[in-house]
Amino acid sequence: MKRVGLLLPALFMIGFFMLLPLGLMAYVSFLERGVNGGVVWGSYTAEAYIQFLFERDLDDSLLLNTDYLQIFLRSFTLSCITSLLALLIGFPVALYMALQPKPYRNLLIFLVTVPFWTNLLVRNYAWILLLRNNGLINDLLQGLGLEPLRMLYTPFAIGVGLTYSYLPFMVLPIYASLEKIDLRLVEAAFDLGADRRRALTRVIIPLALPGIIAGTLLVFVPCLGAYVTPELLGGGKSLMIGNLIQNQFGAARNWPFGSALAFVLLGIVLLAMMLYLLRFRRTPEETT
Repeated sequence: MKRVGLLLPALFMIGFFMLLPLGLMAYVSFLERGVNGGVVWGSYTAEAYIQFLFERDLDDSLLLNTDYLQIFLRSFTLSCITSLLALLIGFPVALYMALQPKPYRNLLIFLVTVPFWTNLLVRNYAWILLLRNNGLINDLLQGLGLEPLRMLYTPFAIGVGLTYSYLPFMVLPIYASLEKIDLRLVEAAFDLGADRRRALTRVIIPLALPGIIAGTLLVFVPCLGAYVTPELLGGGKSLMIGNLIQNQFGAARNWPFGSALAFVLLGIVLLAMMLYLLRFRRTPEETT
């Protein structure tokens, strides 16, 4: 009973602030859409989930509609590209940090976390100033005699903004894994004839794999539901899942469909987390 009493505050917080809103959203997703927005309470239907893949013809027959699938595919593609770019940039940074003396590591961790001190909205507006047609980057290109590039309001701008926003989420988990590596294993690899490339691919990367997977998930999952960066840097031209859900709750006033989209996204995220847990689940023999 004492343990249950100690757990009650945490269980109340999780239940009230997470499970209750999710349950309400699940309930709304199976309600009928109101004529002037909102929902018709007590009128149940699966129309919101049907609308995700189909649209109704004039004779009420169902026709396949891939528009929302394309938005999901675009979101997945940009999230995968962002995760890959963050990994390519974050792994060398994390490895450099892990190889530094301990006092210097603390300074580097501080520098990595500095962007979190600034509001995400401000950081995205800064990228608008850099990427717009008469921005700093195009001014430099014109100064070098090159043609200016159209970067703002493109998938490229969204990818850059997402990579910049979530890069620390890749660096820190990888650094946490690399910091625990016994460097004597790397020295042993060199003694056995391995060069730097083999020591990296056969010793360091396998030992850092849990951090790499964790960092990839921490970047990939928020990118799927990102709203601010695609809205500002994409200009509404490259609609992503977060923008689609916001539009359903806002301008379209289709709450059931917005809830259904949110639950589809939640299901995908939970599936990714389950795959991660199954892949890196430790047996009792491994923990002893």
